[in-house]
Amino acid sequence: MLLDGLAIGESPRWHEGRLWLCNWTTGQVLAVDVAGRSTVVAQVDTTVPYSIDWRPDGTLLVVSGQEGTLLRQEPDGSLVTLADLTSLSPVFNEIVVDQRGNAYVNGTVIAVVRPDGTARQVAEDLAFGNGMAITPDGRTLIVAESHAHRLTAFTIENDATLTDRRVWADLGDGVPDGICLDADGAVWYADVPNERCVRVQEGGRVLQTVDVDRGAFACMLGGDDGTTLFILAARWRGMAHLLDAEATGQLLVERVRVPHAGRP
Repeated sequence: MLLDGLAIGESPRWHEGRLWLCNWTTGQVLAVDVAGRSTVVAQVDTTVPYSIDWRPDGTLLVVSGQEGTLLRQEPDGSLVTLADLTSLSPVFNEIVVDQRGNAYVNGTVIAVVRPDGTARQVAEDLAFGNGMAITPDGRTLIVAESHAHRLTAFTIENDATLTDRRVWADLGDGVPDGICLDADGAVWYADVPNERCVRVQEGGRVLQTVDVDRGAFACMLGGDDGTTLFILAARWRGMAHLLDAEATGQLLVERVRVPHAGRP
């Protein structure tokens, strides 16, 4: 255990030598070093959900989920609205940014937001869209559909459109939340009700499982060599108890063999 006392940690990202995460219900974005020391690096005026990723130029983007907005962090640390997405869907959840600076944001739909802030819908009818990842070649986006128990893939076209929707992996009783990719092309997904993180290959074959003692909300590969699996876990009592829940959130680490790949 690297850090204790979180509310519900989500959207972990390894960035500039630290693990960044969203501490849901507090509005905090935290950066945690390898010794477990945490620093508040941004404050988002929301509770849940919100998520983060970076443009290639180092600009931090934040999804303010309940407000349906994509925010950009300014050099002074303030957050300004880059795109209002409420005409596409009222609530958004997760984000991944490609190597060209296009931000894919999901909920029941997927929207793409260009660096200039223009936005359009590129996919619809997601069964509770959750974590997303883009393959190293920038050509495939994989999204967790939690309520459908599957990982779904799209081809990313040159104009940022998503095509060729297909099932990347049927997960059986798995309920995927946050996800990340490794250098063998496998996906790690976090699973809240089954209290585990699972590594699967395309087609759904399970390669490895890491069990935890509470719901696993998200995971990310990072560390100096990319082989540390960071797991955000917390006890889950349902949405009705979200804001009055005890601070049971933890940041856990597990060493794995295959390093990180792709985005985020």
